[in-house]
Amino acid sequence: MSVSHPRAASAESCEPVPFIDLVAQYQTIKEEVKSAVDRCFESQTFILGDEVAALETEIAAYCDSQYAIGCASGTDALILALLAAGVKPGDEVITSPFTFFASAGAIHRVGAIPVLVDIEPDSFNLDPEKVEQAITSRTAAIMPVHIFGQCAEMEPLWRMSAAHDIPIIEDSAQAIGAEYRGRRTGVLGTIGCFSFFPTKNLGGAGDGGIMTTDDPDLAARLKRLRVHGDLGGYNHVEVGFNSRLDALQAAVLRVKLRHLDAWTEGRARNAERYCQLIEANGLSDVVKVPAILPDRRHVFNQFTTRVVGGQREKIMKSLKESQIGCAVYYPIPLHLQKCFAYLGYQPGDLPEAERACAEVMSLPIYTELPAAHLERVVEGISKALGRQANLVFPKAAAPAQRRAA
Repeated sequence: MSVSHPRAASAESCEPVPFIDLVAQYQTIKEEVKSAVDRCFESQTFILGDEVAALETEIAAYCDSQYAIGCASGTDALILALLAAGVKPGDEVITSPFTFFASAGAIHRVGAIPVLVDIEPDSFNLDPEKVEQAITSRTAAIMPVHIFGQCAEMEPLWRMSAAHDIPIIEDSAQAIGAEYRGRRTGVLGTIGCFSFFPTKNLGGAGDGGIMTTDDPDLAARLKRLRVHGDLGGYNHVEVGFNSRLDALQAAVLRVKLRHLDAWTEGRARNAERYCQLIEANGLSDVVKVPAILPDRRHVFNQFTTRVVGGQREKIMKSLKESQIGCAVYYPIPLHLQKCFAYLGYQPGDLPEAERACAEVMSLPIYTELPAAHLERVVEGISKALGRQANLVFPKAAAPAQRRAA
């Protein structure tokens, strides 16, 4: 049984639906942020210092890690983690072709060779079987990417790591607060790497990143590498980087961290509403909602659907004409990017990643997204497909966190 609320699609007459609205979030915490920023200016401490140390302690506690080390960006976090883990020029690092460029870019930047293996079709994450097939004597690390906010399948990667003595570098840039079997990202590998880019679930007022680990020696080296390899007192024991986290960023992030779990719950509610509406409006034959895998907490950095039947461009064109935000993450897999042509991959080598790039479409998911805007997105999809939109709500629906692949 269901309750129907017919409403004609009216996309043309409604206000725009942004893909993301950072202003809406800021309005809810404006005074807290202003107070934190004022505190930094009063202290005149802008690089590292007490604010960064406090954020590191709070992030470590949030992730249940022993140590957290701030740095200048999520990309720097990956580079520093690879170096600290002992990855050298000529080594191989296994990672995903379906991710933001920084994952493979960081591997290249340390002189190693990105080894790109295919993904699981349901989760968009690394396929563990393909990872195992790619391990060689030159494999120096495995870098799973917890794409869109859902953890990769980690247990088989743990077994490979133990069997071959290979560290795991978690690319958790999109996944702070995500969980695998009750444990949060950041402690599912040797080192966890996070981004504080403004559009992330925990986003700063600019670039920033952090690394987590339980290993005291790795933590010490990461702290050293971010300040030119300095042990202190201008005693440089290795060549590092200038990758320090600004105190202003840390102060803003400390405010936001207090709200993160509530914001994550809001994203999950919006995801569930999408799932209900897409299914109830008979759109699931074309728009496939994200699969929520068992024993996971999905934090929905993106709500990424698959549009099948070659309909994606038509839907996106119609949504954009109606001023409804949507996006493609990512249109070109890394193995087919021009700058990685030297790796020798050809079209068809990694078919699941290529299929994902041809089908994915992300919809607005931010916590402050009004219900009317979310409904309008679904109306817009119905309109694009030439269907009548009725906002039909099932009497009972499985919560998004229990939806299986």
